Amino acid sequence: MPQPVFVSYSEPDRKCALELVAFAESAGFGCWIAPRDISPSSEWAAEIIDAISAAQVMVLIFSSNSNGSPQVRREVERAVHKQLTILPFRIENVLPSKSLEYFLSAQQWLDAFPPPLEPHYENLCRHLRHALGGRPAAGPAGAPSIAPPTQTQGPIDAEALRQVELGLAAYLGPVAKVLVKRAAGRCAHWDDMVRELATELDGESHRREFLEACRTIRRPRPISGT
Repeated sequence: MPQPVFVSYSEPDRKCALELVAFAESAGFGCWIAPRDISPSSEWAAEIIDAISAAQVMVLIFSSNSNGSPQVRREVERAVHKQLTILPFRIENVLPSKSLEYFLSAQQWLDAFPPPLEPHYENLCRHLRHALGGRPAAGPAGAPSIAPPTQTQGPIDAEALRQVELGLAAYLGPVAKVLVKRAAGRCAHWDDMVRELATELDGESHRREFLEACRTIRRPRPISGT
């Protein structure tokens, strides 16, 4: 079941992350945290992407560890793209790196020091209650309308998928591989797939550039060989 609170943390801060989740869940909040909530034999990156997409709030356990973590930065980027509310829970008196500051400069920071942490967990729960209560049940407002590409509907070719992945990676980096694989598994036709992938991009100009590039991709053979 999708959980409204996604908890992002760096591995050295796992003890704090698990304590926070236990406290929040005892207060009635549904939380998603890796690796506890990753299904056996599933693809780690895909599960994280799905969990962020299904969440309403991200709690970022911020420390010197998470400050330098590429995985945490990717999760924060994804949350910003999905318009999640982000609550940075700062357990050390450190400033964000430039790469994180870009995404978090407008967020409200919750300082969780000095110890003990329990009063800070209580404060976080108050902010979670406010954030979840004030968020609409529907999807994010202002979702972009994307004109369909002119490519003819048809089966999706393996080489074409590789080209789409390369094109999407120019905007999103390595996560493009997971997104293309997931979209190809869900969509029976080319048009449906590229339109779904275009929604992952920020900015109308980037979406249109991506769609235009997809129109030029030739698809000589279907994956199934039929």
